[in-house]
Amino acid sequence: MHRILGPGLLESAYETCLIHELRLKKLRVESQKPLPIFYKGAMFDCGYRLDLMVENQVILEIKSVSSLLPIYDAQLLSYLKLSNCKMGLLLNFNVKMTKSGIRRLRI
Repeated sequence: MHRILGPGLLESAYETCLIHELRLKKLRVESQKPLPIFYKGAMFDCGYRLDLMVENQVILEIKSVSSLLPIYDAQLLSYLKLSNCKMGLLLNFNVKMTKSGIRRLRI
């Protein structure tokens, strides 16, 4: 996908194409899945949304930025904790080579 599209597009373009690719592989993908916060027995909708949830097991956080900052790791780790998901991928498409834009995080 990155070879065809190249770097520098909006995150939404990569998200749309990645959804298509994953569904072609017969994977279940949820896009912009709401992520409520549970706190002391109450549920709050604070507007958080997961970019992609694949097979109800892996969160994909899509970026198109000049460099991955520590705040993006913190964001994904928080999403993992709030969703009870164990693994997430931080995907930055604004890179020359795809492998340099991928970070795998586990909790």
